[in-house]
Amino acid sequence: MALNFKKWILHRLGVESEKVAAVAVEGEEFFDVMNDIYLRELAFWTCVNKIANAVSKCEFKTFYDGKEVKESEYYMWNVEPNKNQNSSAFLTKLIGKLYRDNEALVISASGQIVVADSYEVERYALYDDVFKNVTVGDFSFEKPFFQSDVLYFELNSVDMKRMVNGIYASYKELIVYASKAFQTSRGRRGILNIDAQAQAADDFNETMQELMNNYFRKFFTSDNAVLPLFAGYSYDDIGSKTYSNESTRDIKAMTDDVFDFTARAFSFPPSLAKGDVQDTGKATEELLTFCIDPLAHMLEDEINRKRYGFAAMQKGRYLKIDTTSVKHIDIFDIATPVDKLISSGAFTINNILRVIGYPEIHEEWANRHFMTKNYSTIQDLLEGLDKENEAQEGVKS
Repeated sequence: MALNFKKWILHRLGVESEKVAAVAVEGEEFFDVMNDIYLRELAFWTCVNKIANAVSKCEFKTFYDGKEVKESEYYMWNVEPNKNQNSSAFLTKLIGKLYRDNEALVISASGQIVVADSYEVERYALYDDVFKNVTVGDFSFEKPFFQSDVLYFELNSVDMKRMVNGIYASYKELIVYASKAFQTSRGRRGILNIDAQAQAADDFNETMQELMNNYFRKFFTSDNAVLPLFAGYSYDDIGSKTYSNESTRDIKAMTDDVFDFTARAFSFPPSLAKGDVQDTGKATEELLTFCIDPLAHMLEDEINRKRYGFAAMQKGRYLKIDTTSVKHIDIFDIATPVDKLISSGAFTINNILRVIGYPEIHEEWANRHFMTKNYSTIQDLLEGLDKENEAQEGVKS
């Protein structure tokens, strides 16, 4: 029963099955293994949850004939993909599966899209791969699904989570060593003196067992305690003489290393993984450039090729994932850039309002492009110069 409970916990944590054999132990060894798992999983899910939160802030824009529209497809990706999840919950599950398993399967059924919890795949070189025994929650689909009928996402050609787990398996020995060194340096030490008469007593072994396992244990673990000793025994405390320079900062630095190599494996800024606030702006830019944008592009490609196809994209029907809303925007900081964007004719007023998260203005002029008079084309400038030259020549004549 205990072993089954341990297997269940490890399964919930996403630990590989081969790890279970090493956990079939009792007492402190089991909890030592669990502590190792918690640290590793904490680093992993800290990164993945932040990535999932960032993707859930993105807007999945849909286009028809090259123009942005908000119809059923838009509603499905941005509000309600299925009856049991909103878009944030759906994308969080999708990203979690993608990073944990290096792949994720999304199937369409009854006008809804759901993330599969488990499945089996038969791969073919020139034909559709076949997905069998697909389960979502406690429901199993009897029919097989073909590659062209599903959304199948693969994160990397190499399973990075497995590689991170392998690195941690080696690195955790250093953390264990540092923890034991700290405990040893902070432990109490002393010399127990036993005279010859006490050692010659018939009950010497029983007395020593009682003294070490009962009296001394309580004495060392209590904040305030008195140590009773038998006749012929004396104890000298030398704990203050063995105090070393070991520090919890050494252990903290090593646990930070776990966050570092976990974050780097997924192109995630280590400073964001550890919660550092210095240079957050630069770290966020790095997150968007090397993590969120490529991830969004991968999701976008699979959605477009499966749900739209080549013919539809030629007609201007496609989906675009907008990652500009991931970064928090302060309207007072962007007042000047907004003025330039509108006055240059690059964006409409509603374009800007949508980006900063404000409701659009339902007026025709809010969708028009404006340009200040000091902007003009090169052709207009050349024509103006020619007219000025002609006027000057006419005055001279």
